[in-house]
Amino acid sequence: MPRQRTNSALDQYELAVDEIVAACDGDLRSALRALMLLNEQLEQELTLMSGVRPPDQRLH
Repeated sequence: MPRQRTNSALDQYELAVDEIVAACDGDLRSALRALMLLNEQLEQELTLMSGVRPPDQRLH
């Protein structure tokens, strides 16, 4: 059974990638850029939620 869960998860990733690329009119570079920007935003939110300041914003 774990094999089916893995395939299902991979299928979901494949569908998500297809949707992201389609939303960027098939432009892979734009899709990658969008994902990188989203990842950066999520990292910033996680940092804010954890209460830890990024290295470039620490007080000396």
